[in-house]
Amino acid sequence: MTESGPVPDLTKKPLDTAPVAEAELRASDADRERIAELLRDAYAEGRLTVEEHSERIEAAYNARTLGELVPLTRDLPAHRPISTEKPAPRAQPVPQAPARSEAPTMVAVFGGASRKGRWRVGSQLRAVAVFGGVEIDLTDAVFESPEVEIEVWAVFGGVDIKVPENVSLHGSGVGIFGGFDVKEQTSADPYAPVVRVKGAAVFGGCEARPRRGKKLKDWVRKQLDG
Repeated sequence: MTESGPVPDLTKKPLDTAPVAEAELRASDADRERIAELLRDAYAEGRLTVEEHSERIEAAYNARTLGELVPLTRDLPAHRPISTEKPAPRAQPVPQAPARSEAPTMVAVFGGASRKGRWRVGSQLRAVAVFGGVEIDLTDAVFESPEVEIEVWAVFGGVDIKVPENVSLHGSGVGIFGGFDVKEQTSADPYAPVVRVKGAAVFGGCEARPRRGKKLKDWVRKQLDG
């Protein structure tokens, strides 16, 4: 009589060893945060509305699988396919030079005055041009106040003002034998800074307008992070 081995238990089901599709893999906190960062960038660039950004951010943080994250950025230029491979380290951003402090008053008499680049602008700014010209460029400025009032006095001279395209711009000046032209706009972002231009141009001119392609991204990011 021969001895037999243990009798296998046929009631147990074999383990499913088939590979799981990548889209069905569980999403990690890092995966969710990466998609959220792409959505923040898209909102800052004006590619998403406030409502779209809010809906997609909520969906990103509630996603359980990688497949649920993919549609949230599929229509964005920054979209990258989700992969289980470890992403390459991101290059460190080049630190920006500190913004310089400037006087709140600019005067040009029989000459010119210009202010541009990375500088700090407060809540009040005054520009006086007498037989001269003043140029104020706020497109790279650091806004220290949610509202900036620029008082302009142009007498036989001119004042030119440029602002980022995603801030609100309003004017209430007057032209006397001259022109006072403010291309008003209201930003879609309720938290964006407001620039108000007032004053007078006598035998001179004042022009204030948004500079297309220049956005105040730092301010938008600050509001989102807050």
